[in-house]
Amino acid sequence: HIIIKGRITDITGNPVENATIDLWQANARGRYRHPRDPNPQPLDPNFQGWAIINSGKDGEFRFKTVKPGAYPASKTWIRPPHIHFKISSHGYDPLITQMYFPEEKHNETDLLLRSKKAVDRSLMIAKSIGKEGKITIYEYNIVLT
Repeated sequence: HIIIKGRITDITGNPVENATIDLWQANARGRYRHPRDPNPQPLDPNFQGWAIINSGKDGEFRFKTVKPGAYPASKTWIRPPHIHFKISSHGYDPLITQMYFPEEKHNETDLLLRSKKAVDRSLMIAKSIGKEGKITIYEYNIVLT
């Protein structure tokens, strides 16, 4: 298990309250709970793979999940562990992005992450900020325009 926490702000740093955060991800073995996922890894009957949460008054969000596994996107491309985010709030442009994990070997070869400028890549990789017991906590902050 892992914990993801962060804060949603506007471009001036003001918190965005009650933003809708749609999340989806593969399970710990890299398998999505989707009928067209070709990955032969087993589904986890105890893992749904998606959620919808809202940011709080101060723009903060937090959720507990499993760290997703890497998976083959093609014969030559392994996707690193990542979580998909779709953030929307009245008055802001919707944002769809992916949160990557630090120090993952497949980050350097991921076609999607590599297609971004270095500054954008750094914003897409969460920071490991500590532990709650044995559970690693990652921070991932999001800016809406």
